[in-house]
Amino acid sequence: METLIFDCDGVLVDSEVIAEATLLQQLGQLLPDIPEDVALRQALGMTTGAILERLERQSVHRLPADALERIDGAIEARLAKELRAVEGVADTLAGIELPVAIVSNSRRRRVLASLAVTGLDARLGEVPLFTADEVERPKPAPDLYLLAARRMGRAPADCLVVEDSVSGVTAAHAAGMTVIGFTGASHIEEGHVARLLEAGAWRVLPAMHGLESLIQLWRERRRAGAKAATNETNEETPR
Repeated sequence: METLIFDCDGVLVDSEVIAEATLLQQLGQLLPDIPEDVALRQALGMTTGAILERLERQSVHRLPADALERIDGAIEARLAKELRAVEGVADTLAGIELPVAIVSNSRRRRVLASLAVTGLDARLGEVPLFTADEVERPKPAPDLYLLAARRMGRAPADCLVVEDSVSGVTAAHAAGMTVIGFTGASHIEEGHVARLLEAGAWRVLPAMHGLESLIQLWRERRRAGAKAATNETNEETPR
């Protein structure tokens, strides 16, 4: 059976960019002697708690006891604000007949908080959720997409992925999945469409309401490919 894999927060807004920007803003107040470039390097592939622990050791300042709660709260509030600005996503997903799985390279707690605050959890509450906590490499890599396919009982070729980041498109494509690049998020920069296509996106979607037609096109293409393969096999079979 075919399945749609949807990056619930990254497709709407770039959660990693927002998280890093919010983290830097908070660190500027809590650990003002840590240079921004050092903070960003520490943030790659690490949880907020691990980042704070490592940076605090490099600073003459000490973090308040509620630093982690304060920063995660600020990140979730910013994500919720950005997610609310995207219209039509819940309605679009509710109208799709394909089984849907959520894959997010953010941490599970952050994804659940974002969904709850925006009301998307009511629509997506029963949808299987796969997050960065479940794989060794939390940044976009084929591992997480392959894990989702395996747990869903699907072959990678049966999965259609909607992703907005170049790294996410690259990873899903490397996993053997068809990928639709999405450019409706607020952070999209000039040239992003070309980068998504270069990374392996099959099509690029500027607005979520166009997803249904691309799903239909993908399914028709798969059926045509299967029929052509069957005809070719029949022609090669000795009579």
